[in-house]
Amino acid sequence: MEIYKNLSHDSSVRMYTIGTDYIDVKFTTGPIYRYSYASAGRENVETMKRLALYGDGLGSFIQRNVKYKYVKY
Repeated sequence: MEIYKNLSHDSSVRMYTIGTDYIDVKFTTGPIYRYSYASAGRENVETMKRLALYGDGLGSFIQRNVKYKYVKY
């Protein structure tokens, strides 16, 4: 997993992994959550990938748009 840059220094996101059609997100607490094209939608996942690489806004985006749209595994 890659360490999330957290440019604003206030994110609950700590790490992420980008896959072809998903992104795995590790928050400060809890398990790793996978957001996939199938569960969260292609556009949302691609936005999350961009935010993860940039290092800012990912946690807020998740809270507003895909909070419970993760893959259960």
